[in-house]
Amino acid sequence: MSDTLTLSAEARDRAGKGASRALRREGRVPAVIYGNNEEPQAVHVEEKLLIKQLGTGHFFNSVIMVEVGGKTVRTLAKDVAFHPVTDRPLHADFLRVSEHAKVHVNVPVHFKNEDASPGLKRGGVLNIVRHDLDLICDAAEIPDEILIDLTGLDVGASIHISNVKLPRGVESGITDRDFTIATIVAPSALKSSEGDTTKEEGAAEE
Repeated sequence: MSDTLTLSAEARDRAGKGASRALRREGRVPAVIYGNNEEPQAVHVEEKLLIKQLGTGHFFNSVIMVEVGGKTVRTLAKDVAFHPVTDRPLHADFLRVSEHAKVHVNVPVHFKNEDASPGLKRGGVLNIVRHDLDLICDAAEIPDEILIDLTGLDVGASIHISNVKLPRGVESGITDRDFTIATIVAPSALKSSEGDTTKEEGAAEE
């Protein structure tokens, strides 16, 4: 399960571009907390702390406890806008969630047992189509990652969502198709050698 992150915030009294620019000059990032049938709350957070938490790699699939005005609000990070040149965070959106609410999260995909895949041992390449999965789960039981076992997979194999055993209580957010997560493809050298072999066999038959 993903760790719970804590982020201190202060209420934002003034809105508008000018106020937001002033906050950024002070090393703060404007943000908003919304959802759960409550009024949106404008806040600002420390830029350095936000960048540090973004660097954990699981900022968008962890519960974030935002502390503001002496109260703690359970949230999920929904969006962070970045400067197109400097990559500094410009604004953040946090969605309020109750402790056991069903939530949509993007969870990273990782692969294991590459050395047990005949296709990869032959020089095949793991072509990752989706680096994360859109999942629905309990807000208190968000998985850190989804591990996919490559044991026994050869060149030409495709891994679909139906092949993946998700943790108990976790469902795919995409239900209208059996989408592809990754494939094992032949490298060009292997393809060409196999193609030459096919041509030779064809010539021999002629």
